[in-house]
Amino acid sequence: MAKVLVGLSGGVDSAVAAALLVEQGHEVTAGYMKNWINDEGIPGDCPWEQDIKDARAVAARLGIEFRVIDLIDSYRARIVDYLVEGYRAGITPNPDVWCNREMKFGVFLDYALSQGFECVGTGHYARRRTLDDGAAAILRGADPNKDQSYFLAMMTQFQAAHALFPTGGMLKPEVRETARRFGLPVAEKKDSQGICFLGQVKMSDFLRHYIPDQPGEIVDTDGRLLGTHRGLHLYTMGQRKGHGVASPREGMAYVVVGKDIARNRLIVGWDRPGEGALYVSQCVVGSLNSINEPLESLHRVDAQPRYRSKAEPATVEPLDGGRVRLEFQRPQRAIAPGQICAFYDGGRLLGGGVFESVS
Repeated sequence: MAKVLVGLSGGVDSAVAAALLVEQGHEVTAGYMKNWINDEGIPGDCPWEQDIKDARAVAARLGIEFRVIDLIDSYRARIVDYLVEGYRAGITPNPDVWCNREMKFGVFLDYALSQGFECVGTGHYARRRTLDDGAAAILRGADPNKDQSYFLAMMTQFQAAHALFPTGGMLKPEVRETARRFGLPVAEKKDSQGICFLGQVKMSDFLRHYIPDQPGEIVDTDGRLLGTHRGLHLYTMGQRKGHGVASPREGMAYVVVGKDIARNRLIVGWDRPGEGALYVSQCVVGSLNSINEPLESLHRVDAQPRYRSKAEPATVEPLDGGRVRLEFQRPQRAIAPGQICAFYDGGRLLGGGVFESVS
């Protein structure tokens, strides 16, 4: 049995994770990561006060110590600044992936180890296994609809070795039922849908608070002027609504297919499945992170370009500078520089990297 600091967010998944760890006989303490309180007047709801109350009530029900751990400064430096500067540079960052690496299994894990804990427990829908050589491996969660292993793609071997995912082998309905079995006060609480720790804040409102509008031209793939945008940072690849350009053809709609950063132009085009500017087969992935084995040494992987997409077979070509070129077996839709690509071998997460360019 281990001495575990479990991250208690105020939601049902982390609450059940804590309950299972207690049931398994671990010495468990609960910690709420206070990362963001939205004290700058950004429109939206950040329910951190209610979340602390709920997390405290869960800890009391389980009879375990509860701590509120102030990580606001670290969150601003490691996540908020990364997010803002990424969008300012014209890429599309993924705060949820970096939040796991830099916060939950970064400063929170560092805090845990400094306090004498052996590992950190969370409510992620992922599984951890120990390989024959003693290394830690991360596997997809048992629930295919809730699997969150993609968000762990940038975790290091050290972080994986100090992580516990008690709910990873369960389906969501089983988690709810387990919460009822333990009598947890959050058993019926709805899942949060916001950005990592930001709550119900629209990304556009968040960005406009930090980055002023930078209007420019909207053009089609032939360079014809169609309208004006508010700022490239407010649009994402594949975006169908909100760009303000009406389609001249019934039954078809313009979508964002590219950004011309140098000329501050937003490029729109047709969304034709498997073809056109929105679909690419090759891309360069950098900032590689390996959980077990060097990704550059692989020849084929299952590559997952975003959370809600399927992992697709791809060949791997090593490049200089710790990068690889991926060639997908089938063209992929709306890949955006700055996003995370997760690498798998079947159900085992190998690691990940950041899309640098597409072609």
